[in-house]
Amino acid sequence: KMDGMRETLTGWAKDAEKNAGLIIFLGVLTVIAGFLSLVMPWASGVGVAFVVGFAMAVGGVARLIAAFSAGSFGRGTLAFIGGALTLLAGVILVARPGVGLAVLTLMVGAYLLVDGIFGAVLAFHVRPEKGWGWMLVSAAMGFLLGILLLKEWPLSGLWAIGTLVGINMLFAGFAMISIGSAARKLMKQVI
Repeated sequence: KMDGMRETLTGWAKDAEKNAGLIIFLGVLTVIAGFLSLVMPWASGVGVAFVVGFAMAVGGVARLIAAFSAGSFGRGTLAFIGGALTLLAGVILVARPGVGLAVLTLMVGAYLLVDGIFGAVLAFHVRPEKGWGWMLVSAAMGFLLGILLLKEWPLSGLWAIGTLVGINMLFAGFAMISIGSAARKLMKQVI
């Protein structure tokens, strides 16, 4: 039984090690992209707004086509209206990504405020269990970030989304580098 487990582990480790270089390379690219996003947050935010707008426009067209395919226009009226609104919102985001950034920032700020409040309530409900203090700190930080975004809105739209995307990409990239490195180390230990 132990030999079978060792063979399985060795096979998995070989597969992971075989792809470790690619994972590390992609992690480095992701870190670079995250750094660029932090250096140029407005450009990154505009890119996010543009991609979201394009995806919404395509989805709106698909919903409009589906509405016409519903058999009779009467039954497809709500689908048609939904598709038209989705298409319109997507076109606006593509044509005016700065407006999209302002709206996205407003939504993120409101979300962080609400999430911070509910997170604090949850932390107090969990108290005195271990970790409740960290939950409360996390909730407070989210709440404060929400206040900062909303206080500086709409100017915060120029930097907020791009900065958040950049931070996310940095953490994701470092995680990929770590996973690739761990796979290489595991392979050396197994063999």
